[in-house]
Amino acid sequence: MLIATGAVLLLLVAGASMALYRGLKAIAVAERVQERSRAAEALLGVAPMQPILVRADLRIEMPPRVADLFGLVQPATDFDGLSAAGGGLDPLDAEHVLSDVTALQRSGKPFVRQVRPRGAARALTLRGAPSPIGMSSADVVVWVHDASEAQAEVERLAAEQAQVREAFDALTGLIEAAPMPMWYRGPDLRLAMVNSAYVRAVEGAHAADVVARGVELIEGSGQGGPLAGATAAREAGRPEIRVLPATIGGARRSMQLHDVPLPNGGVAGFAIDVEELEEARAREQRFAEAQRAMLDRLSAGVAQFGSDRSLVFCNQPFRRMFAMRSEWLSDRPEFDRVLERMREANRLPEVRDFPGWKAERRDWFTRTDAATEETWHLPNGVYIRVVAQLLPDGGLLLIFEDRTEEVQLASARDTLLRVRTATFDNLFEALGVFAADGRLQLWNNRFRALWELEEEFLSGHPRVDSVAEKIAPKLRTPNRAKLVTELVRSATTDRQQRGGRVALADGRHFEFAAVPLPDGNALFTMLDITDSRRAEQALRERAAALEAADRVKTAFVANMSYELRTPLTSISGFAEMLHGGYAGKLTAQADQYVAAILESVGRLGTMIDDVLDLTQGAGDTPMARETVDLASVARAAADDMRQMAVERAIDLAVEIGTTTGEVNGDPRRLGEVIDHLLRHALSAAEPGGRVLLHTDGDERRARIIVSDDGAGMDAEAARHVFDRFAQPSASDRGVRALDLGLPLARQFAEAHGGTISLVSEVGVGSLVTVELPR
Repeated sequence: MLIATGAVLLLLVAGASMALYRGLKAIAVAERVQERSRAAEALLGVAPMQPILVRADLRIEMPPRVADLFGLVQPATDFDGLSAAGGGLDPLDAEHVLSDVTALQRSGKPFVRQVRPRGAARALTLRGAPSPIGMSSADVVVWVHDASEAQAEVERLAAEQAQVREAFDALTGLIEAAPMPMWYRGPDLRLAMVNSAYVRAVEGAHAADVVARGVELIEGSGQGGPLAGATAAREAGRPEIRVLPATIGGARRSMQLHDVPLPNGGVAGFAIDVEELEEARAREQRFAEAQRAMLDRLSAGVAQFGSDRSLVFCNQPFRRMFAMRSEWLSDRPEFDRVLERMREANRLPEVRDFPGWKAERRDWFTRTDAATEETWHLPNGVYIRVVAQLLPDGGLLLIFEDRTEEVQLASARDTLLRVRTATFDNLFEALGVFAADGRLQLWNNRFRALWELEEEFLSGHPRVDSVAEKIAPKLRTPNRAKLVTELVRSATTDRQQRGGRVALADGRHFEFAAVPLPDGNALFTMLDITDSRRAEQALRERAAALEAADRVKTAFVANMSYELRTPLTSISGFAEMLHGGYAGKLTAQADQYVAAILESVGRLGTMIDDVLDLTQGAGDTPMARETVDLASVARAAADDMRQMAVERAIDLAVEIGTTTGEVNGDPRRLGEVIDHLLRHALSAAEPGGRVLLHTDGDERRARIIVSDDGAGMDAEAARHVFDRFAQPSASDRGVRALDLGLPLARQFAEAHGGTISLVSEVGVGSLVTVELPR
C-alpha cells in the first residue's frame, strides 16, 4: 500500500513537473512570438509601403497610417469609404482600384496603379497582390507606397532626358555644321563618325562612305600617323594636341589636331587649320628677330620682361650700361633680381627705402596707363631716362636712355644763355637781333636807351620798318634811318654783312653793322665812336703837324748840308794847294797836318752825303733800274776797301759764289750797300782781325753776307743799329760816334725790295745779311 501510494505520488509529481515544464516552454514561445509580432509591427510602421487587406466580401482593413496617406479622417472599411467627402480618392480612381482588386480576386494577376488623393500633392503607388499563405485565397493585399519623391525624381529625370536629347541634337547639328573637320573613334580607334567638313576635306562622297573606307585626314603611319595622337590621348587620359601637315583642296596646310579621350574608351577629335597662324607666327618670329637685332644697334638700353616677370631679352647697350654679364642674364633672372643686381653695380638712384622703391617699380606690370616715364639720377652724376611700356601679353618693356650728355649740354646751354644775356645787357655796344621776317627779337639795355624806345614797344617785337620810323627823329639826317632797314634786309635775305657810320642829332657818332647769323637772323650793332672820332681828328691834326715839322727838318738838314759843302769845298781846295806846294814847300810836320786836314775833309764830305741820302728817305731815293751783275759790284766794293783794310792791318776775305747771279736795280746804290757794310765791319774789327764778304743766291733771291770778328754788341745796341741818328752805347767799341752806314744800307736794300738783318754777340763779332729779290 505504501509502495503503491509512493508510486502514485511519484507519478503525480512527475506529471506535474512535465506539465510545469511544458507550460513554461509555451510561455517562452508566446513571449518570443509576441516580441516578433511587436518587431514586425514596428517594421511595418516604418516600412515605405503599408498594406490594405481587402477581404473576399470587399471589406477593407486599413491601418491609420494608410488613412493619413489617403487624406481620410479615419480608416475606410469599404471602397465607398475611399472616396469619402473631404478626402480620399476621386470616385473614378476608387472605381478603377475596385476593378483592379476584383480582377485580382478572379485571376490572381497583380496590378500597379498610380493615384492622387483629392486635395493633396502626393502621388500614391498601389500594388495589388494575392494574400499570403495562411489567409483566405480570396483576400487581396494592396500595398500603398508614397511615391511623391520618386515621382518628382522621375519627372525631373524625364525633363533632364528631354534637355539632354535636345542638347544632343543641337550638338550633333553643331558638329555637322562646324567648318572644321571633326570625328569620333570607337574603342578600337577606327573611325565611327565624321562630319561634313571632314568629308569635304578628304573629298569623300558622304560620311558613311568615309567611315566605311576609313579615310584618314592625315597621311602616314607610326608616330607621325593619324592614330598616334588618339593612342597617346587614351593612354595618358588627357587631350593630345599636335600640328601636322595635311593636303586639303590640293594645297598643303598645317593642321592642329586635337584628340580627346572619352569615358567609353573612344576618342573624339577635331582639326583646326593653323596655316595662317603658323605663317603669322613665323612672321612674328622674324619680326622679333629683326626687332632685337635693331635694338642691339640702338644706343639706348632695352630690357624686355615676360608675363612671369622674368627677363626674356636685353640688348648690348643695356648690358654695358648696367654691367650685366651674359652668363648671368642667360638664366632669365626675375625683375626683382635685376633691380638688385643694378643696385650692386651702383647703377640705381640712392633711396632710403629700397624694398618700397622696388615694390613701386614692380607695379609697372599691373598699371593701366600705357607708359611710365621717370629720370634716374645715379650717384656718379649719370642721368638715365627710363620708359616703362606695358606689353599686350602682360610683359614689360623698359628703355634706358643715357641723357647725361644732354643734361650737361642743357646745363651748359643755360649757363651760356645766362652769360650771353648778362653780357648782352652789359655791353657798351647797342645790340639788336632781327628775325628773318624782319621783327626785332632781342635787344640790350644800351639799344633801348640809345634810341629812347619804350619797353612796351619793344616787347611787341616790332618790324624793322617801325623801328626805323621811331629812330629817324634822333638822327642828324632822318633819311639815314632807311639804311637800317636795308642793312637788316641784306643780312637776313642776301646773307651779306654791311656797315657804316651815322651821326645823331645830339652830335654823337656811331659805327653800325648788320651781321648775318647762322640761324638766319641778323645782328645789328651800334658802337659809340664819338670819342674815337675826336681822338682820330686830333691825331690827324697832330700827324699833319708832325709831317710838316719833318718836312721842315728835312729841308733844314738838306739846306745845311748844301751850305756846309761850300766852305768844305774851299777848305779842301786850299788844303790841296798847300799840300801841292803852291804856297811854298811845307815842313814835314806841316805836310802831315795838311794830310790830316784832307782826310778829315774827305770824311766830313762822306758824312754830308750820307745825311743827304738819309733825309731823302727810301721812297725818295733816286734809283736807276737795270740788270746788275752783283758779283762785279761786290768785287769793286771790296777793291775800294782794300786800302783801308791794309791800313788797319785787317784781313779782308772775299768769297763770290757762282750762284750770285744778277739782280734788277741801281748798281751805284748796290755798291754803296756793300761799301757801307764793309766800312762798318772794318771799323768794328781789331787790328789783326778778319772781315769776310760772301755772296751767293738761288733762283728767287741773291744774298750778301758781311761778317767780322770784332768786339760785337749787346742785344740793346743790336736792336737800334739800323735806326737813323741813333747814338751808340758805351759798349760799342770801335764804332764811330755817328755811324750812318748801316741805316743807309738798310734804306737802299729796302728801296730794292730786299731785307737786311744783323746778328751780333759781344766778344765774338757781328754778321750782317742782305737779301735782294731777283
